[in-house]
Amino acid sequence: MDFNKRKDLVFIILAGFFVTNAIVAELIGGKVVQFFGLFYQSIGIILWPVVFILTDLINEHYGKNGVRKLTYVTVGLIVYTFLIITVARQIPAIISNETVQDKEFNIVFGPSQWIIVGSIIAFLVSQLVDVYVFWVFRNRTGGKLIWLRATGSTIVSQLIDTFIVQYVAFVLPGKWKMNEYMVNASWGYLFKLLVALALIPMIYLGHWAINKYLEKDKGIPGDSLNSDGG
Repeated sequence: MDFNKRKDLVFIILAGFFVTNAIVAELIGGKVVQFFGLFYQSIGIILWPVVFILTDLINEHYGKNGVRKLTYVTVGLIVYTFLIITVARQIPAIISNETVQDKEFNIVFGPSQWIIVGSIIAFLVSQLVDVYVFWVFRNRTGGKLIWLRATGSTIVSQLIDTFIVQYVAFVLPGKWKMNEYMVNASWGYLFKLLVALALIPMIYLGHWAINKYLEKDKGIPGDSLNSDGG
């Protein structure tokens, strides 16, 4: 990777936001809130539409290979986060009124562990499906209709992601019954779709900004990230 090349710099920036959003979503995921008085969701849900937009941008400019590599790296870092939290929960805190005690620490980070386990499974599966569907649409439209491939891949991948992660995070630990799960997961999926649709203009803006920035690098040979097309 050449850090003087604009395309490599753009990849680092996109990857940084991608990984940060994914890990922060895991860490704040233990907080469950009510949306619009209709359904309950982990607060981490607000970050996942951003992750899928970043997926589309990386897919477009760096191809399937770029997304897959970044997905595997992100899963590895989520696992690393899970292990660090597990170790941190086992080390006793000092008794002090000015620091976080074990009880409070475990209340915050204990529930997140189930969410992290669910997210690891859901994230890996949904990202690989997202890549596949994205390129099916892209190939069949001849590279046109950005909104169609972005939305089409998101519709399928978000469905898989939402139902897997919420089942593992809330049903397996016994926090939700099956009927609660179906209601909340369905509303959560609809919420993600509506946010993704609302962010379609941001996808076009992102493509435009990246293309404008990369114009000065045109004609420079060598693109190891996009070896399979993009």
